[in-house]
Amino acid sequence: MSVLKSILIMITSLITGMFADKSETAARPENAPVAKQSLYDFKVKSLVGGKTVDLSKYKGKKVVILNVASKCGYTKQYADWEKFNKDHGDKVVVLGFPANNFGGQEPGTSEEIATFCSATYGVTFPMFEKVSVVGDDQAPIYKWLSTKDLNGWNDKVPTWNFCKYVINEKGELTNFFASKVLPTDPEFLKSVGI
Repeated sequence: MSVLKSILIMITSLITGMFADKSETAARPENAPVAKQSLYDFKVKSLVGGKTVDLSKYKGKKVVILNVASKCGYTKQYADWEKFNKDHGDKVVVLGFPANNFGGQEPGTSEEIATFCSATYGVTFPMFEKVSVVGDDQAPIYKWLSTKDLNGWNDKVPTWNFCKYVINEKGELTNFFASKVLPTDPEFLKSVGI
């Protein structure tokens, strides 16, 4: 990729982030069509060691997927999500996907990200290799999360770091929450049955 194209992508993501509604939410309509794929169709690589993880291992549990970054104003949410994981991890699994799409706020290597998350926030919930959550190189799992034809109803892509997608016990996408929404917000808690 040319330097100019990289700069244009960064400027575009910054402008988009400045004007995006970071408190936006969306819920699956009752009449949504059956999705072409489920969470259980995906395999991803772990952050530490790069081992393949089959997401079907989470069958029967609710799952929250976060796109995370270490140098963002929302980075302190790691602490909120770790507390949520400790309090509710037996019912709801939190999965973190580092992404460098917004303002270059996740430039680190897998090792640097893992060290930062562990040392700074004591993160114990599963983290995966850095992916792209928007754009031409969007990771397959994020393509599913944000493509209505694949997930049955949602077309909302992450607008900044720490957007959340909720998946039910059947592997179906049920909710989207933008960056400002915390795990203590009543609407989020209702979406995961807490």
